[in-house]
Amino acid sequence: MIIYAWFNRSFRPIRAKKMSLITLLHIAGILWFVGNIPSNGHVKLVGAFAKCKFWIIWVRVLFCFVYAAIIILRFYALDRVFNQNKSFKGWATAIGLVVVIIINVLFCLVGQLLDDDLTIMSMDWLEACDGTLEYRVACIVFQWVLWAGVAVLIYRLRNIQSSFNEFRESLALFVVAIITLTETTVMNIAFKNYPVMMPHRIEKTMVDTLCANVMIWLILGHPIYMCLFHRRKYETQWLEKLTKDGHKNAYEVSSAGQGHTTAYAKMEDESAFQNTQLNFGTMDVMASAFYGNQTSYYGGDLIVDDPTLRSGEMFQNPDTLPIALRNNLHIHRPVLNGPSMYTNGYPELQGEGRRVI
Repeated sequence: MIIYAWFNRSFRPIRAKKMSLITLLHIAGILWFVGNIPSNGHVKLVGAFAKCKFWIIWVRVLFCFVYAAIIILRFYALDRVFNQNKSFKGWATAIGLVVVIIINVLFCLVGQLLDDDLTIMSMDWLEACDGTLEYRVACIVFQWVLWAGVAVLIYRLRNIQSSFNEFRESLALFVVAIITLTETTVMNIAFKNYPVMMPHRIEKTMVDTLCANVMIWLILGHPIYMCLFHRRKYETQWLEKLTKDGHKNAYEVSSAGQGHTTAYAKMEDESAFQNTQLNFGTMDVMASAFYGNQTSYYGGDLIVDDPTLRSGEMFQNPDTLPIALRNNLHIHRPVLNGPSMYTNGYPELQGEGRRVI
């Protein structure tokens, strides 16, 4: 699914999901699963797998925390753009990632420096790794704190009225996390010796793996489905909703049907979507030559009575006349190595006072 999303990153509802963070989330989920394999005794703890502290603290625990922290970072990006009206790119993204790394690494570093009898120990006679109840409780409390932060951000994002509103997906994601965290809490308290109980170890690995994958499906599933079966229709509706949500300052949305760009979607790069059609809704003005004897001056202002204009109306200063209000133009496809409109003004008048661009 991640690979498909990257190949279809030009589909704007997918691009808006911030694929770089989703990819990091997926990698964290994979490493979380890898840490569960030796930690829960699914392989013989010999050789490299016998290093219990490494596998439990620096792989399983660390990337379980990183997974939740990336969710927080992603929701914070939405909060910063739509609630705080600030961009989330450059230093904002870098600082967020650094804070995530430092907090999680510090927690794991403390566990590494403490004596094995206080944290993680290897039970060679059972070929299993075990952690003290105190260390397990500390890890569980830290997870609850992380997901409490997620809950606060979901609450703050509840009123976003735009194509970026993910309130329902976020609630579903949070429910999955709470179910998993509750199962972890009950497992470690009710079954203190679960590391030596094979059925419970298998259950724990399966629940964690299912949680990590379901959350990504909740984030990407809908836009990927729409990309597969209703690509053009859904993208059009998505863009229309984007322009009507009243956050133009945050979105940096143009009035054209194409070329919508937001501060959130631009986090990955500074490139904007290119317009694919002439935008008659904006005041794109043209510099045209004056019409000789058809012009007259009155009070210092230029008045033009141009019979080729609609209804023979009078317009002041034709230098600022929008293209959409003129009907004396013929638009031709540009020709390589030939005269173009990008010289000084327009070419000479054609027959009957018309011009060619």
